[in-house]
Amino acid sequence: QVQLVESGGGLVQAGGSLRLSCAASGSIFRVNAMGWYRQPPGNERELVAVITNGGTTNYADSVKGRFTISRDNAKNTVFLQMNSLKPEDTAVYFCNANIRPTFPNYSQYYWGQGTQVTVSL
Repeated sequence: QVQLVESGGGLVQAGGSLRLSCAASGSIFRVNAMGWYRQPPGNERELVAVITNGGTTNYADSVKGRFTISRDNAKNTVFLQMNSLKPEDTAVYFCNANIRPTFPNYSQYYWGQGTQVTVSL
């Protein structure tokens, strides 16, 4: 069984920084792309950033230049460094990963439980 566990959310003032972490654990054969999504209050879930296992990254336009996604392949962990936070960044942030478990032997997407990020004025 595969699990994604997030940490690092919280309350921060506008202009501040937070760092989110997400660790994949369980019976893992290979971790492929990992990423972060967010769901603002009353809105749909949206992509924030994604990183391949080779290190290629892609960001939503709204976070480019402020957020940085990275990963530690040895620890099956992905990070999201969030700087210059704005009130509109307030959302539940979800980790997402494409993982091939040891069984069954095909890749599928997994989600974390979500972590709240609140940015105040």
